[in-house]
Amino acid sequence: MSEVQDYKSRLSDPASAKFETLSYLPALTADEIRQQVAYIVSKGWNPAVEHTEPENAFGNYWYMWKLPMFGETDVDTILKEAERCHKRNPHNHVRIVGYDNFKQSQGTSLVVYRGKTV
Repeated sequence: MSEVQDYKSRLSDPASAKFETLSYLPALTADEIRQQVAYIVSKGWNPAVEHTEPENAFGNYWYMWKLPMFGETDVDTILKEAERCHKRNPHNHVRIVGYDNFKQSQGTSLVVYRGKTV
């Protein structure tokens, strides 16, 4: 019988916080992030960039960086927008979200930049 693996995520250690499914995996490389954004585009989802302070990361509300990029299909443009958000908010977590306009919900989200922990 296999044992349940303990993920080293503790409230006493903000740097270990998990935000979404992909954060339980090893950190994604730039190429893997690019592949995830390409997946968002291939599904026809509308990408958006959001950010928040590390101490508020567990809340449901993250600040939207500009408007969602309706109809954007260029992966480089989406990644550059996330980078711009990170440069303007260097201490915040930044994530890319893919909004599914048919289901009226988030199709996926992934944190691409981690801010400074408290």
